[in-house]
Amino acid sequence: MTTTPAPITLHDVTRAFEEIYPPAWAASWDAVGLVCGDPAQHVRRILFAVDPVSAVVDDASAWGADLIITHHPLLLRGVTSVAATTPKGRLVHRLISSGIALYTAHTNADTAAPGVSDALAAAVGLDGDLRPLDPDPTDTEGRRGIGRVGALPRPMALREFAAQAAAGLPETAAGVRVSGDLDRQVRTVAVSGGAGDSLLGAARAAGVDVYLTSDLRHHPASEFAEHDDTALIDTAHFASEWPWLADGAARLRGTLGGERANVETRVSTTVTDAWSQTF
Repeated sequence: MTTTPAPITLHDVTRAFEEIYPPAWAASWDAVGLVCGDPAQHVRRILFAVDPVSAVVDDASAWGADLIITHHPLLLRGVTSVAATTPKGRLVHRLISSGIALYTAHTNADTAAPGVSDALAAAVGLDGDLRPLDPDPTDTEGRRGIGRVGALPRPMALREFAAQAAAGLPETAAGVRVSGDLDRQVRTVAVSGGAGDSLLGAARAAGVDVYLTSDLRHHPASEFAEHDDTALIDTAHFASEWPWLADGAARLRGTLGGERANVETRVSTTVTDAWSQTF
């Protein structure tokens, strides 16, 4: 006799996900957790995406998703209205009218081990043990924190590593940018998913050959490059965080009971990078 698995509710999903990525790990300024949705509603399909934007809602609606889990918050700063007179307000109205819930795991997924930067490290070819670039002082095991430091399986020229990194990440209009001698041999690498120029000092202190991150601003990058001891690779913000989605989805399925759980997950392949073309 076979039994049909009990329906999974939104409450079940959020509780499971918060076992993996506790909201308490999020930065004090962050906004994580359930944005909209009824905890009692049934969830059969979950779409994972980097950004809560209209194109992702299109994707979710077409697939019949009941829940979208995004990395970036929709409402990071306080609001007094979600009227449909603004893009974010219209998105909230659309989600609610479509019966699609929205949940966010942001800096709590960044600092987790494994988290966003572990997935990024794997995507660009780092091998073996990783350690945090900026450790979380509350983690007595020393595993959690922002960014990761690791090594390539073998030394290679910077140009080869940059090409390998680009191939391992979603293609975006801007691609990747490199600062440093392209023929220099590199082996040790620091990575940080998302905006990472606040960790330039930590990357230099770690003594790595390359620091790969996103959203590097001109002045900090220019000053960093003057030291000529660590190369820089700047990727699209969206691209550096996208690899985590599959890992988050797999860990959620495992916590919910794997194949026994009556729920499907899918990673959105919609490119939500802000830049659509370079000239």
